[in-house]
Amino acid sequence: MLGKLARQHDPNVLVGFDHADDAGVYQIGPGTALVQTVDFFTPIVDDPFAFGQIAATNSLSDVYAMGGRPLTSLAMVCFPEKGDLAILEQILAGGLSKMMEAGCTVIGGHSIRDDEMKFGYSVTGLIDPAKVLANTGAKAGDRLLLTKAIGTGVISTAIKKGVAKQTWINAAVDSMTTLNKNAADVITGAAERRSAGQPRAAVPTWSVNAMTDITGFGLIGHARELARGSNVGLRLHASQIRLLEGALDCVRAGYIPGGLKANRDFAECVVSYEGEIGDEIKTLLFDPQTSGGLLISVTEQGAADLLSALQSAGVRAVEIGEVVADNKPLITVTL
Repeated sequence: MLGKLARQHDPNVLVGFDHADDAGVYQIGPGTALVQTVDFFTPIVDDPFAFGQIAATNSLSDVYAMGGRPLTSLAMVCFPEKGDLAILEQILAGGLSKMMEAGCTVIGGHSIRDDEMKFGYSVTGLIDPAKVLANTGAKAGDRLLLTKAIGTGVISTAIKKGVAKQTWINAAVDSMTTLNKNAADVITGAAERRSAGQPRAAVPTWSVNAMTDITGFGLIGHARELARGSNVGLRLHASQIRLLEGALDCVRAGYIPGGLKANRDFAECVVSYEGEIGDEIKTLLFDPQTSGGLLISVTEQGAADLLSALQSAGVRAVEIGEVVADNKPLITVTL
């Protein structure tokens, strides 16, 4: 639909919707640009406070995925006219707790009456125009790191059906309410600057060429965008991809969200499988994530140092593959 609209030509737009990237980037000065994103959705857990936290964490993620720093946000609320306002208060409180953790100020918002509850934020951040981490710069030889486990989509479906085990719920909520802030700080050097108390840190030993976060299109869907945008191919190692507790159980029991099926129908045509990879694993590669992790394309020479730095910062990152020059097939999944 967007392709049918009139094109705007503004030289200050560094990243627009035509890039299929995580957020828009608009330059406002010689060394400053805005990062802007928006996201909201219906409840995916029963606890209203946790739902607010998840919605905020998810909305902030796109700014982190570009290498930016969240600055301000606006809340978006859809709530039933006769709904229990105590529930809405808990949702707002949960969201605010994560915005405060991120150092992002909530400066307002908008609400409408709606029979179906929805909640989220638009977020504005700042970034150096020369340091934007788009999803279009991956280079052959890069290593691919992923900062979170996958499986929130199938577990959320099990929650809606009332059959999810509490341990599954706990694992999924913990993942979905974990900000990508620590990971982004390590990648951009912000963590070093804070610890040193200096405006600038030493030059990192790694170079990140591209980055995106894994959300509604699943790991394969977002990997596809990174590969196509960078004109490269990807090799993913299924055995190295972390899965949330209960994710395989959900797939085996048939708790498959509609978004997963749509993702698979759309993107599996660019995927080749090598080895005896079970269909449960193949299925989870297309699972739509909420507030998922960062997929990072980093130079081979710096991959080990970045992985170590992320893990030292408490980020459970793993190396899941590499970038290759041959992009036919676009994505190869091996054991």
